[in-house]
Amino acid sequence: MSSDEVPALRLRGVRKFFGSVAALENVSLEAYAGEVHAVVGDNGAGKSTAIKIITGIHEADGGDVLVQGERMSQRRSAADIQQHGVSVVYQDLALVECLDIAQNMALGNLPRKLGVVLDRKRMERDAAQVLRELKVRVGNVRTPVGLLSGGQRQVVAIARAVRMDKPIILLDEPTAALGVQETAHVGGIIDELRTAGKAVICVSHDLDFVFKHADRVTVLRLGNTVGTRRIADVSRDEIVGMITGANPGDTPTTEVA
Repeated sequence: MSSDEVPALRLRGVRKFFGSVAALENVSLEAYAGEVHAVVGDNGAGKSTAIKIITGIHEADGGDVLVQGERMSQRRSAADIQQHGVSVVYQDLALVECLDIAQNMALGNLPRKLGVVLDRKRMERDAAQVLRELKVRVGNVRTPVGLLSGGQRQVVAIARAVRMDKPIILLDEPTAALGVQETAHVGGIIDELRTAGKAVICVSHDLDFVFKHADRVTVLRLGNTVGTRRIADVSRDEIVGMITGANPGDTPTTEVA
């Protein structure tokens, strides 16, 4: 990336309180197109809260969220953030078990004939094409999601985000509870998204996965950004030290909105 390149996604001094409890005190990061940017930290570090701030589920109490250089309003909906080019896969996947694969993949963007009638054939065709391109085998796209394994559901959720074809993709713990083969498959999908020029922000507790697939990593601890490192320039021990506090990382700077 060049020094004058605008980050696809930037958090600047983001803060969030739940009553008197500080979930985020000073979180900053910059993610660029064509890279996988991992966000790591111990339980309670603020990783998932940061994702929910970005997507508008929570409203920040301070700081900025910028997408492609544009400052986002503190009061924004999931639709607002999608319109600005961001798709997200939450840790709970947000799938509807009673709906089939094709329907889940089209949620929020249902294809319609004449703008009124649901185009079921197109919906199934589009879903099958995305799954085929991702080399995903989950059976017939009419299979109810409730009948899928945990790994299959995870891949369907990621495929839904890919189908949206947004330039920025947020993944909250995409390999949680996956087996070795399923984790490798998800890693391959993430590698392909990078090659396609997407900015992929991946929250993960799996440092093996991070060191294999990420380009840069930002460490959070107790609601603060400890530092950001290039994977090629950092050791696993240093990152573990930043997560635990044994390595202080960078001197934090407070950025006030």
